[in-house]
Amino acid sequence: MLHVTDKNFTQEVLTAKGVTVVDFWAPWCMPCRMLGPIIDRLAESYAGKAKVTKVNVDENQVTAGNYNIMAIPTVLIFKDGKELHRIPGVMPEAALKQLLDTALAS
Repeated sequence: MLHVTDKNFTQEVLTAKGVTVVDFWAPWCMPCRMLGPIIDRLAESYAGKAKVTKVNVDENQVTAGNYNIMAIPTVLIFKDGKELHRIPGVMPEAALKQLLDTALAS
């Protein structure tokens, strides 16, 4: 799991080739804690196929602001630096996998 910051977001997400998942979260957020294990499992099962990252919104407010993150958790799926999907709130693991598989196939 890669923790992305304001300083390395461009390098790790926007200029990255392929599919990148970005989980915007905060440690105090209960729904984020519910989503955390799902994101961890995605990182394991998609290792080598997609990059899975996390952005702590408390510590990286510039990036959160740039993407108009108004509620957490919010998951963004990028492909080749372009946002494909925006998922606010907790989504079932199967639904996230389906979106990832679609992004990988496109």
